[in-house]
Amino acid sequence: MKVAVVGCGNVSANHFEALELTDGVEITAVADIDGEKARKWAEKTGSRAYTDYDEMLANEELDAVHIATPHYLHTPMAVKALKKGINVFLEKPCSVTAEEADELIKAQTESGKQVGICFQNRYNTSSIIVKEVIDSGFYGKVTDVRAFVTWSRGKDYYSDGWHGRADKECGGVLINQAIHTIDLVQYFAGGCRSLSAHVFNDHLKGVIDVEDTGVIRMLTGSGALAVVYATTAYGENAPVMIEVKLEKTTLRIEGDMLYRLDGDYGFDVICTNSSESTVGKSYWGTGHKAIIRDFYDCLKTGRKFAIDAYEGAKAAKIVAACYDYDKKEIMK
Repeated sequence: MKVAVVGCGNVSANHFEALELTDGVEITAVADIDGEKARKWAEKTGSRAYTDYDEMLANEELDAVHIATPHYLHTPMAVKALKKGINVFLEKPCSVTAEEADELIKAQTESGKQVGICFQNRYNTSSIIVKEVIDSGFYGKVTDVRAFVTWSRGKDYYSDGWHGRADKECGGVLINQAIHTIDLVQYFAGGCRSLSAHVFNDHLKGVIDVEDTGVIRMLTGSGALAVVYATTAYGENAPVMIEVKLEKTTLRIEGDMLYRLDGDYGFDVICTNSSESTVGKSYWGTGHKAIIRDFYDCLKTGRKFAIDAYEGAKAAKIVAACYDYDKKEIMK
């Protein structure tokens, strides 16, 4: 299968590495508006370099395209590829508004092609076990979920021309860093029925025009209450914590570890996540290789990829609803 990667920033390294390790896949083109970045990856992969996405789509015969560009380009670029009959693997967020998410779902349906959204943390061993335990019903229903994302981002992180800008990143910590955790919360607890949310810029006023901190209170589809706290104003990149309380036990994911807690504050270690190496930050999770391999297995076998446009839109729509709720509260 002939594949292109669009967007050659930091996260693209995970895509390139996984693709190189996937049988039957050939990277034939890369694109980035920064010609130097495009040429660097073209030389590494033996592919052709482009600085224009439309030109690449016109010149290349592609089976799939990976999109790892700034957020505001995700849906428009994905829709263009789908309309040309090209499968799409898309970095999060799949869309920056609910309307865009619906547009992507429509394009996926009409094209008959596969769309994959890169929520790689669903492939962590800990996430797989928690979901299996919940679905089994052995410990009863989910009653409460709490999650914490406490990371650090300083001025240098926002010096690339799009991070921290409302017109390009289209949000801050919720749409960028915390969306993986938001996705797992709704995945474990049956989606989102309603929510309230507030966002703040606590430590980079005058540097960014998006939030560095966000708080969400969510009534989930299962009837559980979920609370998410996320910030990039912390002093370090601490392990993400997600705690799922069921009727008969409590499960806690913390970094690479999964624990089962008892009522006396004792705990059992259930598992550690895969030790498979990954490019980039360790706290991003180690699931990039697994999710990309699975996507191409779906393309080869015709199996439907689970985290498609419809499934990936769930977290994107929650984030969009958070921003809408906060704006309405400010305007009161």
